[in-house]
Amino acid sequence: MTSLPVLGAAMPLDALETHRDWIIDAQRDLELQDFITADVLNGDWMPLVERARGLLDGYSGRLGIHGPFWGLSLANPDADVRALVTRRMEQGLAVCEALGATQMVIHSPYTTWMYNNLDNAKNGRRDVVDLVHATLDPVIARAESIGVTMVLENIEDKDPDARCELARSFDSAAVKVSIDTGHAHYAHGTTMAPPVDYYVHRAGDLLEHIHLQDADGYADRHWAIGKGTVNWPAVFAALAQLTSKPRLIMELRDKSGIRPSADYLRGLGLAE
Repeated sequence: MTSLPVLGAAMPLDALETHRDWIIDAQRDLELQDFITADVLNGDWMPLVERARGLLDGYSGRLGIHGPFWGLSLANPDADVRALVTRRMEQGLAVCEALGATQMVIHSPYTTWMYNNLDNAKNGRRDVVDLVHATLDPVIARAESIGVTMVLENIEDKDPDARCELARSFDSAAVKVSIDTGHAHYAHGTTMAPPVDYYVHRAGDLLEHIHLQDADGYADRHWAIGKGTVNWPAVFAALAQLTSKPRLIMELRDKSGIRPSADYLRGLGLAE
C-alpha cells in the first residue's frame, strides 16, 4: 500500500459533476467554491446544498468550503464594515453546518504594504490582530460548536510568521493556517519573500490546509501543476515533516487540469 499523500481539489458543483467519481473513489478532500459571493450568501443557497448532497452521496472524505472574501478585510478599521465581514463569516459557517463541512478557507489580512509599514506605528502589529479579533471573535464559538476550522490563507503575505501568530492568538482549535503555493511563490518572486517550502516549515503543525497551484512567481496564475516554477519536491518534503495532515487541495483556474496535475505529482512520486 502506498504511503503517498492523497490529493484533493477545489471546485464548484458544476465541475464536481465531472470529477465526482475521481473524488469519491478515493474519498479525496474536497473544497466547494459555490458559496463565495454576497449574491449567493444573501439568497436562498439551500438548493445548492441539496445539489451538493446529491452529488456527494457515498462520500465520506473531508469536506470544506472556500469562505467569502471579495472586498472583505478581516482587519478593516471601519466598525460598520467589520460588522458586515462578521456577518459574511457567519453566513459561511451556516453553509458549513448545512453541508456538514468541517473547514472554511478565509483570507489573511496581511499585505505587502503592511509588511513595510506596520512598524511605522507604535502599535501597528497589535492593531491588526485586535481588528481581526473584533471581526472573528463573535463567530469563533459557533465554529467550535459545529466542528468547523477556519483556515487563514496567505494572499499578499511576505512574512510567513505573522499569519501564524495571528492564528495562535485565538487559542482555539477553530482557527488554523492555510498556505496557497501560488500566492507564496508570487510573494517570493515579486517581494523577496521566502520560497514556498519555507512557508510550510514556518507554519508547522498549525497548517491544516494547502492550496496547490503552479505559478511563475510573477502573478497568481492557478496553473496546472507542472506548468510553472514552484519547487514541488521541496514543498512535499516540507509537508512530509508535519503531523497535522493538512488537506491537499488543488485549486486550479482550469478544472480540466486537475487530473493531469495529479498524474504529474504521481509521476514525481510525491502524491496520488
